Amino acid sequence: MPAENLTLEHLFAGQPADKFAAGEGVFWEGDPASDIVQIVEGCMRLCRILPDGRRAIVGFKFAGETLGLSCEETHCYTAEAVTPVRLRRLSRARLRAMGEEARPLQSLFLAKVFEEIRDARQHIIVLGQLGAEERTAHFLVSAAYRTGADRRRPVTIELPMTRQDIADYLGLTIETVCRILSKLKRDGLLALDGRHRITLLRMADLQHLAGEFDDAEPQTASWTPAKWPH
Repeated sequence: MPAENLTLEHLFAGQPADKFAAGEGVFWEGDPASDIVQIVEGCMRLCRILPDGRRAIVGFKFAGETLGLSCEETHCYTAEAVTPVRLRRLSRARLRAMGEEARPLQSLFLAKVFEEIRDARQHIIVLGQLGAEERTAHFLVSAAYRTGADRRRPVTIELPMTRQDIADYLGLTIETVCRILSKLKRDGLLALDGRHRITLLRMADLQHLAGEFDDAEPQTASWTPAKWPH
């Protein structure tokens, strides 16, 4: 294949797939970052343990997304499977050995690193500037953006993570997240169907609550919602 036609999918296609059960660690904070990882299916949470023992979730990753591009010598977070996960690995040493063949991919790698930086910056703004209800609305609206659905109609999203995961991601308590979701339901902004399916009924109101507007460009979220088996 001509070098200029290489994609990340081509690089990972020949790699064996590793499987992880829900709750299993894929790698740990401080481990050597020797591989780049591409998720084939499933959802992973990225977390760090604070000095006082609390857990902070810094992002979620889904099928088709990559991990490890922005790391240096060691991983700066722990990656755990939220659902059963399949993934493929590509060693950094092999990528370096490919030399000129992989050169056309460098701009793609760089774009993905910049995307991770942009996502981290956006998350800092959400945690530092928005209130609890605004953070929760932003989380839900970001999920709807990433589905590519018509945001002027009700949008159903499936969130495989737990309420505790959402709370740790938003810097809130689980009680606060549950209370806000119940309030948004009472206000007619959303409908809850079980633990993982949420229908956003009034997108415009949720967008305004999250600090977004109908004609605004979607803010990049650090995770992608998908449908999971019940």
